[in-house]
Order: sequence, then structure tokens, then C-alpha cells
Amino acid sequence: MTRQYYSVDQVADLLGLHVKTVRAYVREGRLAATRIGKQYRVRRSDLEEFTGGPLAEEAMPPRGTPHAEASTVVQVDDVDRATVDRLTTLLTVTGRPEDRGRVHVQVVHDPERSRLKVVIVGDLASTATLLGYVDSLTGDRS
Repeated sequence: MTRQYYSVDQVADLLGLHVKTVRAYVREGRLAATRIGKQYRVRRSDLEEFTGGPLAEEAMPPRGTPHAEASTVVQVDDVDRATVDRLTTLLTVTGRPEDRGRVHVQVVHDPERSRLKVVIVGDLASTATLLGYVDSLTGDRS
């Protein structure tokens, strides 16, 4: 049976976001939700509209299933703008479609210090794949 309504916690898990971020999206009207008592419920159709595509059924493990997640911060020093652009595109656009909703990536570049920080939060396999991408463009070749 396909789940038709999701709690804010479940939406956060599905999208790889913090619960507070999802609540902010609801308050701002970016994500449609219905308030039931003190809690919000998000319809599946509204969530699919928000994400721009159908939800994968296996994206959220059943309650009680062990779930491992990685929170990773990678700092790259002495990085040029071209590498930053390639890496940003690779991580945010080219990432595997099956990872959508299971991993969240943020890239921050400080051009004055030639420093790049990449923050990855998601399941272990998706995080490992993205770390491989980072290594392929910035890894030591000696």
C-alpha cells in the first residue's frame, strides 16, 4: 500500500533535510501541508510536486529498520575557480538520480582564501559516491 500522507519527520528523512528546514518550507508556503492538531501532514502529491518527481517507495525504511547516515565536511584548500565550478556541477547536478532524496549537498567557496567546503549529509552509499567525485577532482595524484 502506498503511503498518502507523511509527517514532517518523514519528509525530512525522505529529502535528507533537517526537520526545522521542512517546517520552515511549510510555514513559508513552499511545501503544502495540512495542520492536524499540533502536527503537519504532507500529502504525497504535494511532496511529489515539491520535489518535481515521483517518490521512490524504498526511499524511506519502515520504522524499526536500522538506518545509517553520514554527515561529512570536506575542506579543499588551494582550489581554483574552474575546479570549484566543475565540482559544484558534478555534486549538485550530475549526482546519481537514485540518490535524490537520500543525500543533501552544500558547497561553499571562499575565493579570497581559495578554499572550498563541501557538506554532505545522507546515506552511506550515496555519501561514498559523492566523496569519490570530490576525490576524482581534488585528490593527490602523487
